[in-house]
Amino acid sequence: MQVPLLDLKEQYRSMKDEILQEISGLCDSQMFILGQKVETFESEIAEYCATDYACGVSSGSDALIIALMNEGIGHGDEVITTPFTFFATVGAIVRVGATPVFVDIEPDTFNIDPKLIEAEITPKTKAIMPVHLYGQCADMGAINVIAEKHGLIVVEDACQAIGAEYKGNRAGSISDYGCFSFFPSKNLGAFGDGGIVTTNSAGKCEKLKIFRNHGMFPKYYHKYIGGNFRLDALQAAVLSIKLRKLDSWSEARQHNAAEYRELFAKSAINGQVTLPVVADYTTRHIYNQFCILVADGKRDELRQGLNDAGIGCDIYYPVPLHLQECFSDMGLKVGDFPVSEKVADEILAIPIFPESTSEQREYVVKMIEKILCS
Repeated sequence: MQVPLLDLKEQYRSMKDEILQEISGLCDSQMFILGQKVETFESEIAEYCATDYACGVSSGSDALIIALMNEGIGHGDEVITTPFTFFATVGAIVRVGATPVFVDIEPDTFNIDPKLIEAEITPKTKAIMPVHLYGQCADMGAINVIAEKHGLIVVEDACQAIGAEYKGNRAGSISDYGCFSFFPSKNLGAFGDGGIVTTNSAGKCEKLKIFRNHGMFPKYYHKYIGGNFRLDALQAAVLSIKLRKLDSWSEARQHNAAEYRELFAKSAINGQVTLPVVADYTTRHIYNQFCILVADGKRDELRQGLNDAGIGCDIYYPVPLHLQECFSDMGLKVGDFPVSEKVADEILAIPIFPESTSEQREYVVKMIEKILCS
């Protein structure tokens, strides 16, 4: 049996005609950048995320960058974030000229540990950038209390968490900005790169839309030095179609996660694998990934064994950002963020995409049991 980590072909087949018709209309119109399709999608996402406004941009990475630019965060400023995330989180901070300040993660949710944030705040701190990793929100209540106390901006890196909820509040609506990615492998994926920034501030959104178009308003008059962060109309049109099915896909992922839990509970794997924890404050986990922890240094052996058995799996992420070569000038070392380092050594993502079958999940758990218990 073959079980890919992700297979988007079936998803595409289910809406192929509608998508191709939409693309054909765009080709006829020759209106490819921004425009009505983008404006419509921005309104749809704002409604979906329970925010007042949204600004479509070119990628999730650019969403993070433009949010920081919008607040004038740059050289001499510090932004607190986690070392256990995709590179774009910290890359955005460095790209605007600011300095990332790392705080270790919680051992169960893998999200930034709010209890450790306040000790890292200095007069240079301007923002906190929590990451809603794998589809579960960070503890935003605790984070927002700290931010309000110290007058800090909060930018949610919600690139893996569209539709996730913290105490009934949608990701992207819980702070100053929410940043989302529509990279094809995301729960809501485009036909290329795309992203969006959500906010409840009309002024912030208006400024975002100026920044995304080279800081230009009106045409050829530049108040700011912005960038080319525009969302293509084609991506917006495709995403509008897909958005109508997003909740059903999220529900399928939740069903698949529940089935995995049942299968693992019936297996002989016992304490060799730790399953994802759903925090008390999480009212909706959308499982962008289903990541297990593999004990006793057996993660790489399991990964190879699963690949040999035709099962897709991957490591998100093998090297915490404080140990990446490009950040070596920060002077950080092994042992500085022990929880992130331990998780990086043990984490493994297994298939959970909506179209996967019960038979495939049974095969995945059977093979994990065979590899770890033989």
